[in-house]
Amino acid sequence: MRKKPIPIENMRPMPPDLLFDENNWAKQFVPADGIEEWIARTLMDESSPLYNPDHAHLRDADIEYLWAAVENKRQMRRVVGQCEEVTFRSGAWQKGRQEQQMIEWFGRVPAYLITLDAMYARECSDAEFCALIEHEMYHIAQEKDPFGSPAFTKDGMPKLGIQSHDVEEFVGIVRRYGVGAAAGKTAELVEASKRAPEIGQLNISQACGTCILRAA
Repeated sequence: MRKKPIPIENMRPMPPDLLFDENNWAKQFVPADGIEEWIARTLMDESSPLYNPDHAHLRDADIEYLWAAVENKRQMRRVVGQCEEVTFRSGAWQKGRQEQQMIEWFGRVPAYLITLDAMYARECSDAEFCALIEHEMYHIAQEKDPFGSPAFTKDGMPKLGIQSHDVEEFVGIVRRYGVGAAAGKTAELVEASKRAPEIGQLNISQACGTCILRAA
């Protein structure tokens, strides 16, 4: 099966040049402008060849995206992406500073934040970038009610939370991008790995900060 090409009209946003200016050390984190719109066109639009219905519960989710020009390593691994629920568990001044920073970046305090390694994003392939974005999105799951059905808030919105992998990796990532190093742990993952990847052979979990934190 031929790999699906990334449509030219949906070329991914790139981190701004100012992050790579050695004389501009004060700018190491900036909002990833255009990522939300790119995701809406590329992964959330049913007419897109890269549409993924697994993310339907995130259609109205309160997520923001951030470029980071600071190298991040955990457990001797390079971190190129991280998804987190935005919470502040600290004193009044620390909490106030953190909230102020979010408001300066995004105009509000979002529910979730996905941070992306700007250098990696600048150098990686389109398929690698798609896999990174989707991997971080998969970390935000719709919770289940006591009967095992999708849970909703009192306002009728999907009730969301941070989740770990299905197994060693999200099954959806294996299905769309290939096996990587995590195949063979369960029947579902093996079955997904038997089929040709929908997009390309990649493994992002080893470079995801969220995964490393939850495995610690």
